[in-house]
Amino acid sequence: MGLRILLLTTDAYGGHGGIAYYNRCLAEAFAEMPEVKEVVVLARVMRFAPEGTPRKVQFISESSGSKTAYLRSLLGLAGQNFDLVICGHVNLLPLAAPFAMFKRTPLVLQVHGIDVWQPAKAASRAWLPRVNAVWSVSAVTLDRMNAWANLPLSKYTIIPNTIHLERYGLAPKRADLVKRYALEGRKIILSLARLSGFERYKGIDEILEAMPALLQQEPRLTYMVLGDGDDQARLEAKAQTLGVADKVIFAGFVREFDKADYLRLADVFALPGRGEGFGIVYLEAMACGIPVVGSALDGSSEALRGGMLGELVDPTNLESIKRGILSALENPRHIPDGLSHFLWPAFVARIATAVQKISK
Repeated sequence: MGLRILLLTTDAYGGHGGIAYYNRCLAEAFAEMPEVKEVVVLARVMRFAPEGTPRKVQFISESSGSKTAYLRSLLGLAGQNFDLVICGHVNLLPLAAPFAMFKRTPLVLQVHGIDVWQPAKAASRAWLPRVNAVWSVSAVTLDRMNAWANLPLSKYTIIPNTIHLERYGLAPKRADLVKRYALEGRKIILSLARLSGFERYKGIDEILEAMPALLQQEPRLTYMVLGDGDDQARLEAKAQTLGVADKVIFAGFVREFDKADYLRLADVFALPGRGEGFGIVYLEAMACGIPVVGSALDGSSEALRGGMLGELVDPTNLESIKRGILSALENPRHIPDGLSHFLWPAFVARIATAVQKISK
């Protein structure tokens, strides 16, 4: 008959950002497994029209938009049989766990980063004993979650993010973008992140603060920030206060189909933060051949494989950030061999092994 899997997510198809991307990868990895008949995906949020849904994936778009719509869609599945329920965010556990218990189905909790670095809400913590397995995107997320969750370590499996290398690759800087942003003859430091007041751990503030010293070493530098959000005005004002506003470009939101071309504008991709659970964008930048600067204090160190694939810096130390960026500027563009650790076939194999483990 084949396995039927239910994936409850905050966002997936039609979503944007790292968690939405991971959830799509998860669904697509399930769909590639011969023993899987169907994957049913519910998303709480849908920013764009869903695209690229694989043949064995049923995406229920009616679940997005409100808590009521989400609950109604989940209840509409109560009469169907499932062999596995995946809870894609700890805040969805009060819905996922009772559903899995009602269906007498194994339950997996997928965790990403700061969603579980601090104790979850009481309602979610109450259902944690019902979870059969926890799939974590990184070791740092596993460690910080279990500092408060105290689950048996045997319940955890680390499944890092993945990259479809064929969607990226080395290529020249796109001429129309160079012209649009007046980048000719410039050396570009680039960051891509959601500019939210709740996510000031990304490292953008710190790069802005390092810019005056960096410009003394390399006057051709321009810092380009991709992404939008409610914190953009504050960051723009900060650049003005630091006297570097004419060397900083806030380019706004970038759609997925343009992302690789924007990443290729960079001479260095830098996001030296303190709160990344992993960070798919580091893999994307490396897949475009861009030298990368990450943080020694969060999950980006795992994306860079402990410094094997890029520069790791202390985000609390501006001198460390400056040295890391200047060092990365000296590196030629290339796609590092070690990126193969995160390629799609390896991800599918990890998912298949994790499913087999929970099905025993």
